[in-house]
Amino acid sequence: MRHPRPSPDLNPPAAADLSCDVLVVGGGINGAGIARDLAGRGLKVLLCEKDDLAQHTSSSSTKLIHGGLRYLEYYEFGLVRKALGERERLLRSAPHIMWPLRFVMPHDPKANFLRPVWMIRAGLFLYDHLARRQWLPASRTLRLDRHPAGRPLKPMFSHGFEYSDGWVDDARLVVLNAIDASRHGATVLTCCACVQAVRGHQGWQATLQPAGAAALQVQARALVNATGPWAAQFLHQHAGQPRAKALRLIKGSHIVVPRLFEHEHAYIFQNPDKRIIFAIPYEGEFTLIGTTDIEHHGAIGQAHIDADERRYLCEQASRYFAKPVTDADVIWTYAGVRPLLDDAAGDAAAVTRDYLLELDSQGGAALLSVWGGKITTFRKLAEEAADLLSPALGQRITHWTADALLPGGDLSRLVPNATRPDHDIQAFDAALALAQPALPVAMRKRWVRSYGSQVFEILARPLGAEVAPGLFEAELRHLHDQEWARSADDVLWRRSKLGLHYSAADRQRVEHWWQQAGYAMSETPETPESAASADLSTQP
Repeated sequence: MRHPRPSPDLNPPAAADLSCDVLVVGGGINGAGIARDLAGRGLKVLLCEKDDLAQHTSSSSTKLIHGGLRYLEYYEFGLVRKALGERERLLRSAPHIMWPLRFVMPHDPKANFLRPVWMIRAGLFLYDHLARRQWLPASRTLRLDRHPAGRPLKPMFSHGFEYSDGWVDDARLVVLNAIDASRHGATVLTCCACVQAVRGHQGWQATLQPAGAAALQVQARALVNATGPWAAQFLHQHAGQPRAKALRLIKGSHIVVPRLFEHEHAYIFQNPDKRIIFAIPYEGEFTLIGTTDIEHHGAIGQAHIDADERRYLCEQASRYFAKPVTDADVIWTYAGVRPLLDDAAGDAAAVTRDYLLELDSQGGAALLSVWGGKITTFRKLAEEAADLLSPALGQRITHWTADALLPGGDLSRLVPNATRPDHDIQAFDAALALAQPALPVAMRKRWVRSYGSQVFEILARPLGAEVAPGLFEAELRHLHDQEWARSADDVLWRRSKLGLHYSAADRQRVEHWWQQAGYAMSETPETPESAASADLSTQP
């Protein structure tokens, strides 16, 4: 198995090197997952992304690995079963960025907008039994007046329900898939748009446009359209394909407020409009609240929360918390556009979250388009996509990702008898504390949760100067050399959420170091994260 390192500079390979079996367009979770799976099957893969990895939809989720309890109401039993089947598999593959989370659903029998108890119990029974569950605990009823999760809530919520799902650092999940694809021989190009793809009898001739550099020509036997909400647009405008599936573009927005509770449970709240929102422990000091479901009609890459969405999330959370959540509490927001298959559902919340893979192999030049999908099912989607493409490329179908660990997920160096992911990562942190007693505690814990066993790659470098609190030059260089970070925003808002913790002066120091090191892109378009960081400029 080859383990090439990502290129340490911004220059893409020479045009003569850019021939491949499969060109994957789109560096979100589905594109990165498909590139990883195909490369692991021995195919020569090139992944291109016009911006940063996970810059749009894949870093704007509610950060959950879940079956989707509410999808049972819409009879999406197949989707829920598939997602539940992936849940524990994913948690095992990367215990540093994914871990179990218990959810509490408060209930008041006098509140007529809540689902009846019988319906909730039936749904939770199905949730517990639709797929095999090996170590996540089952659901149960709660006396909230005797449970820590009841303390922040209004007194009327004296009873409730508790069930299991998982948490994920969504942007890092995408990066880890890209790293694994690279380790299996794939070429990964970020800040590099596919501006044209022309179909021929023997394959595709594609034109890639790197930011601030000359265009590149790529020959590929197959093309994967994994551009998420841009999927229909890419086919029509850049690949010359007139027919495309209809997508519903649904905006989901989130708010972040100071921590509302001290325990580590998350909440799922039912709203009078029959939608649900989550309130989740976030980054130690905060609570994440979301999401909305509204039709998006603007530019796909410029989704922002609006005043009505902020008000909606505050009002719904305030139905449950004893201390009201107000707009003045909001210290950060983010929004993303989800590409959902148009199934004629009137309510945006009812549109299916399942996916469709469409293969067109006419003329010897295969085209695979990905429609829809969700983070929890990305690995299965990638496996099915690779299964569809393999015969068209003369490749035998082989499965390898089901039990494979993502980079950083192998903790055996410090935890030789690993048995359970949530316990193993704690044991790894304790062992690292003994092995590296000089590491500041907060930084060590962040490194463990971000990099897992890859922390030793950072420790192999001299730490260098401390650019911002707990952020040393060694980590910044690692993020550039090994994780395709190409701007301060890539570091502060996707590879980490340090931008949320830092002052404006701290963020400016990171930006200054990035420019002084010669890492700044010649042209970096404004992103939602840039706008968010600007909104934080008044924070201490």
